[in-house]
Amino acid sequence: MIRVKVVGATGYGGVGITELVLQHPEAKLCALVARDDVGHKISDVYPHLDGFCDMPVLAADDPNANEPADVVFFSTPDQVGMHDARKELSKGAKVIDYSGDFRFTTSEAYADYATRIGKSPAHASPDLLGSNAYGLAELHRAEIAQAKIVGNPGCFACSCILGMAPAVKHAIVEPYSIICDCKTGVSGAGKKVSPTFHYPARYEQMNAYKLAGHQHVCEVERELSLQAGRDIKVTFTAQVVPVCRGILSTLYGTLTAPMTEAEVITLYREFFKESPFVRIYGSTAAIGTLHVRGTNFCNLIVSVDTRVNRLRIVAHIDNLMKGQAGSALQNMNLMFGLPENMGLHRSGIYP
Repeated sequence: MIRVKVVGATGYGGVGITELVLQHPEAKLCALVARDDVGHKISDVYPHLDGFCDMPVLAADDPNANEPADVVFFSTPDQVGMHDARKELSKGAKVIDYSGDFRFTTSEAYADYATRIGKSPAHASPDLLGSNAYGLAELHRAEIAQAKIVGNPGCFACSCILGMAPAVKHAIVEPYSIICDCKTGVSGAGKKVSPTFHYPARYEQMNAYKLAGHQHVCEVERELSLQAGRDIKVTFTAQVVPVCRGILSTLYGTLTAPMTEAEVITLYREFFKESPFVRIYGSTAAIGTLHVRGTNFCNLIVSVDTRVNRLRIVAHIDNLMKGQAGSALQNMNLMFGLPENMGLHRSGIYP
């Protein structure tokens, strides 16, 4: 049985991985750690867990929080995991970090990311970079399986990379023509209360943000460039819409040669044939974010606008699942040699 410790257990990402581990046949929670609600049962913080998980929330310095675990999930802000991962590794644990601390394998790449979010460009554990893996399982299974540290992908990045990877891999779109038009629910901002996300400020309100440069662009361009074998740059626009959860990313690229929708669908299905959580649909599919809510699936609609010779991919994920806790559990499965979809193969709920 895999012993699981969750750091940052009272945030959305923390409760998300807690919910998933409770249903996993080969994993067991051993500690829930957080700064807030220490001493309270997690089911007091999240009453839907009453009777399913009534473990106490522990402070980081509690002796019970420092018992050895097999895997530690850091559902924490940037620059927490980079300071604390080494301690967990020294006790024999593997680490899965939700933040940007371990999404990059060089100090230079990390510095670019950190500068975009207004953090110090210096990584606190630069010697650990290079031994970590980028946690997008569909593209990095082998590396994740061998890694002791995995940096979970950003939620927007997950949708954009999965949506465009086959197209750039097979060079069917012009490398500098890619546009990522992305919309997310309010839960993407996390649990912490702020005036921007106060109900009256969000109800019937949609807005774009970080137009000067969103941090997830670093991941998108790197991963698409790796697939293409050449430099890829994208135009990226992040927007918040007044829903709780879900990401819809509409991705555009100019085709290098005319193709039919059927031809592109065939290419995409072949690319993702070993990926149980990616589903491919034609342009007439009546699907949206509701159809991935609560699941680890990424649903991709393939469309070709023949009038302007442009490929259009519409990617749907649940930002708290495939964009966060679901990908984290998928990575845990790979790191421990388990079936990739163990504890994740579920349909979600409707409506």
